[in-house]
Amino acid sequence: MGSAPPLIECDGLVKIFKVADLEVVALQGLDLIVDQGEFVAIVGASGSGKSTLLSILAGLEIPSAGRVVVDGHLVAEMDAAERTAYRRGVLGFIWQQTARNLLPYLSARENIELPMLLEGVPRSERRARANELLELVGLADRAEHRPGMLSGGEQQRVAIGVALANEPSLILADEPTGELDTTTAHEVFDLLRDVNRRLGVTILVVTHDPLVSDQVSRTIAIRDGRTSTETLRRRAMTDAGDHHVIAEEYAVLDRVGRLQLPRAQVEALGLRRRVRLVLEEDHIEIWPDATEQVDGANGAQTAAEPSA
Repeated sequence: MGSAPPLIECDGLVKIFKVADLEVVALQGLDLIVDQGEFVAIVGASGSGKSTLLSILAGLEIPSAGRVVVDGHLVAEMDAAERTAYRRGVLGFIWQQTARNLLPYLSARENIELPMLLEGVPRSERRARANELLELVGLADRAEHRPGMLSGGEQQRVAIGVALANEPSLILADEPTGELDTTTAHEVFDLLRDVNRRLGVTILVVTHDPLVSDQVSRTIAIRDGRTSTETLRRRAMTDAGDHHVIAEEYAVLDRVGRLQLPRAQVEALGLRRRVRLVLEEDHIEIWPDATEQVDGANGAQTAAEPSA
């Protein structure tokens, strides 16, 4: 019996925006695989392409080239009506701005019921589902409160309930803790982890905050419009029987063999335009180009060769 296909599969995504007479390349052949049930963070500096990726996954932008499949849907090939149905049935959204998540004149319960109302779910089913979700996010006693009567953290908890209302396959969260203090942000991420574990829904969080990556099992860094590194976290047990988390960073090899080295390592070794690769039996060594290594003291050429 074969394994389940990825929930998200992006192959060679390119996105070019035209600004006046200029072309801005936001994505440059990005590849991405996210399996069903994962809790993943996409991190990167402003302008790295992460927000563009989120918009493409959400069906809000069409890629200039490449292929994107989400839960079996060819997102770039859908018409407007299909994209609307896709966003309502397959996706749940959590935005940084609480005003974008909730309608201010509806109660917490009514906000959660609204996506189901738009899908034609009967009233009794809407009410039962909303009550279940309010219980799940820890706000059963705030069901009749409007957003203005809730704290920022409580509003984001309601937003998680709204995102889950139509039982989506994927939740897209754009800086979901950006307006919260550190303690409240940790509480919201604890809730997202609990939702991921209990319901099995795939969650993709987009953020510029590298500290968020400590909250998820896999962090994907985007640089210059491509996936550059992934950090995987796993729990291990010490000899004393204590549990601890091991984080390992990997460079990402795309489908045509391109590799982005972590910036810190590139700078530490002074790597520039070219590098020399040495194939060993079970690994590849990367060495600076000896012809470009210039001694800063006297301007003489220096070599960076493996020792004998």
